[in-house]
Amino acid sequence: MQDRVVPREGLRSHSVAVRNLGVTYEERPLFTDLSFDLPAASITCLLGPSGVGKSTLLKAIAGLLTPAAGMVTCGDGASAEGRIAWMAQDALLLPWTDALGNVTLGARLRGERVDEARAIGLLRRLGLGDALHVSPAKLSGGMRQRVALARTLYEDRPIVLMDEPFASLDALTRHRLQAEAVSVLSNRTVLLVTHDPWEALRMGGHLLLLVGTPPRLLAVDAPAGAAPRDPDLPGLAAAYRELLALMTDAG
Repeated sequence: MQDRVVPREGLRSHSVAVRNLGVTYEERPLFTDLSFDLPAASITCLLGPSGVGKSTLLKAIAGLLTPAAGMVTCGDGASAEGRIAWMAQDALLLPWTDALGNVTLGARLRGERVDEARAIGLLRRLGLGDALHVSPAKLSGGMRQRVALARTLYEDRPIVLMDEPFASLDALTRHRLQAEAVSVLSNRTVLLVTHDPWEALRMGGHLLLLVGTPPRLLAVDAPAGAAPRDPDLPGLAAAYRELLALMTDAG
């Protein structure tokens, strides 16, 4: 069973507009007056050095903290509240339930009817059909992140925020999950925070850099070609060098 997706005619309403956003920390401004758009049905990758505020910006968009200024709205002018799913760097799986139980956790906590067939379909789509009733402790790191991705998709939200979800994995597993994520997140509006320029160039339809003090946003052209882009794509290595140089100079 496939995960449900937003009908094509409704995609525009699931773009995200961030306007004049400001966040303070311990009464000091962390960043101010940030404005940008997340195009609907596309992966936008947000890069920047450690500590610049990428995760804080993600939390502000998600409504997990109250900004000091500005607003976040969707393409239809309404709030993004109730439309966002979150995937963190740590899979955050409950150890006392199996993969299937972790995927349906949100629904059970909210007292909703569990669509077990749909959850199983998502796990099978991500190559976990034989691990439905396996506990997290017996899953590899890559398998745990696949469960977390299935849980994110099960929430069936049109907007997905991802905070370095593959950073702790080995290179080969990360490469595979990048490709899987691009496939299963089609028709979703995605903001992916990453510290890895290569990951951004491979997955992103749009690239943003958060750099400087105070932080500011720079838009960068994504490489040609559909994601996930192959490492041997002509021009990708040059784009990687240029992006690294830009991050170094802008920082």
